Amino acid sequence: NNRVVVTVVGKDKKGIIATVSSALAERQANILDISQTILQEFFTIIMIVDLTDCPLDFVTLRDELGQIGQTIGVVISCQHEDIFQFMHRI
Repeated sequence: NNRVVVTVVGKDKKGIIATVSSALAERQANILDISQTILQEFFTIIMIVDLTDCPLDFVTLRDELGQIGQTIGVVISCQHEDIFQFMHRI
């Protein structure tokens, strides 16, 4: 399975979705689904992303997204979708 769950959490400000989606597009990652919510002044995004065409390995992508998050003042996490599937089988 080449799908991952990407989450973004931080204080709301302009350009968060644009920055994260552009970073994924530059790495040939395809956003399959996205949900965003603003809770008071906090911004959250959850995305399902397909990495089939992404030339980077998972760890490199995760680390690069983390660095981008630090640059724009949010926390970006990336986990394999399989982790969530297996958690619900127990």
